Amino acid sequence: MMLVSAAALILGLAPAVSPAPAFDVAADTVVITEWLVPYEESRPRDPFVAPDGRVWFVGQRTDYAAVFDPRTGEFERFDLPEGTGPHNLIVDSDGTVWYAGNRAAHIGKLDPVTGEIEQLKTPDPPARDPHTLVFAPDGNIWFTVQGGNVVGHLQTTTGEMRLLPVETGSARPYGIVTAPNGRPWIALFGTNKLATVDTERMQLSEIELPRKDARPRRLVLTSDGNVWYVDHAKGFLGRYSPANGRFEEWEMPSGSSSRPYAMAVDDRDRLWMVETGVNPNRFVGFDPATREFFAATEIESGGGSVRHMHYDQRTQSIWFGTDTNYLGRAQLP
Repeated sequence: MMLVSAAALILGLAPAVSPAPAFDVAADTVVITEWLVPYEESRPRDPFVAPDGRVWFVGQRTDYAAVFDPRTGEFERFDLPEGTGPHNLIVDSDGTVWYAGNRAAHIGKLDPVTGEIEQLKTPDPPARDPHTLVFAPDGNIWFTVQGGNVVGHLQTTTGEMRLLPVETGSARPYGIVTAPNGRPWIALFGTNKLATVDTERMQLSEIELPRKDARPRRLVLTSDGNVWYVDHAKGFLGRYSPANGRFEEWEMPSGSSSRPYAMAVDDRDRLWMVETGVNPNRFVGFDPATREFFAATEIESGGGSVRHMHYDQRTQSIWFGTDTNYLGRAQLP
């Protein structure tokens, strides 16, 4: 397999991309296994590995949460209220499932034993469409609201929610991660900005990317505190250093047509992304230590779009859902 290596782009006053040599990958270093989800055309997405090793995910189009046991190959479905449009879920340490009711203005709490659902209504407007949920180190939840243009915080023990508006209009808060100190970082997909929150003052601030046409969609953090993001619009992987305010970017292997979307980071700080602008989608690795892309594996089902991924350190694997109705696992080298 031939990959086009991307030249690093250090962004200052006059960003420019210099040519880079191609390099060969003799064989795929990632093994991808996919399971067809038995709920037709449901857009399974945003899997999350629970403490018991089972994998939870939502069906965005047909209003369910489901759990898959990779040891037995069995699926179990939990129907959500009609019109929920679940977009994302996460699972806490006791196995409780929290999901984003994207079309029904609530965050749901699902008991995996009884199937009982508690709906925590978001302040509507503006938080009409909770998008992506992520745990903070204290067990509370930060979440994005794309259409409502706010970032939210949920106190999981009391159900209290607090909303922080994004100053830039139509910024579309999208991907979100939390740092070990509890600070959330957010990709503002509708503009060329990232955002973060000072959790002591509960104050949101925006960081402008050097290229006006950049559209960051997902992001991750490495152990050195750097923020990595994918520019879905123009096909770049970017790094922002909060320590010095410096940006650096690398063009994705498939260039401007790559449409990088889902993103994850492993315990060796290697970055994993899916290029969704190519068919089939490609699962791509990047090593910050060598500053090079080092792997690309085609997703057999095609993928359609792989939208979000979850890294499971215990099994050294990354889980994802596809628009082609599969649940996938990438076994890392």
